[in-house]
Amino acid sequence: MESLYILVPLSVLLVLAVLGLFGWALQEGQFDELSEEGRRILDGDAALDKGQHEAGEPRQESPPSA
Repeated sequence: MESLYILVPLSVLLVLAVLGLFGWALQEGQFDELSEEGRRILDGDAALDKGQHEAGEPRQESPPSA
């Protein structure tokens, strides 16, 4: 019975932490345009061929072979 005095507050803190992380993810836009992420994964190679780097940097072109 005494263990409930520890387990109940710990479970409440755990729930609050999970809700806080979920709220933070919502604010940061982690769940915006979920279908776009599926298309980005499938079209990832085509986007890299067009020179679009995932990190926003231009792709390094290899020198032409002789």
